[in-house]
Amino acid sequence: MLFDYANWHTLNIYHVISMQKTAQPHTPKHDQSTTLKIAVAAIFAALVFIVTSQVPPIPIPATGGYFNIGETTVYISALLFGPIIGAFAGGVGAALSDAYLGFGLFAPGTLIIKATEGAITGFLFIKLQKRIKNTATSATIAVLAGGSAMVTGYFLYEQLALGIPLAVALAEVPANLGQMAVGLVIAMPIMVGVQRVFPQLKSYF
Repeated sequence: MLFDYANWHTLNIYHVISMQKTAQPHTPKHDQSTTLKIAVAAIFAALVFIVTSQVPPIPIPATGGYFNIGETTVYISALLFGPIIGAFAGGVGAALSDAYLGFGLFAPGTLIIKATEGAITGFLFIKLQKRIKNTATSATIAVLAGGSAMVTGYFLYEQLALGIPLAVALAEVPANLGQMAVGLVIAMPIMVGVQRVFPQLKSYF
């Protein structure tokens, strides 16, 4: 199911790119690029929302949060399209999922935390690719850094904003680490596959 969603949205993005190539000659290149990035950001925010809210989440009663595999789509968006799109898709898509699923207390924190996660992952991946030839290694390091920011962010948010006791907040850390690990394992082959099938994506982002 997740692979089908990813492939469907990637094909939509490729269609948008094809339309950009056939745009009127008088359309400024900057305007075309901006339109494309907005479209991709919106598509991936929707994808983050779908995967986070529709792939059955597992409630964590102690903190009032839930385990989900939304990290997968946050990482895919950041690795393929960079920090800005990764931040928007992660923050907006995940925050909307919190609100939709009835975890509204987490939504403000999620907006910031997941946006930070996407931004760090996308930014580091771009920088590391200039120094490390192996794409998988660069992506793994970037995801671990972004995921660590997510784990730390929720730990602090639960204590400082929600008033959850330290011991309880600590109990959710393994679940968030699990989300990061699952996201990495699923996102990596999808990212590599998309880059092989659509290598021209790199020239647009």
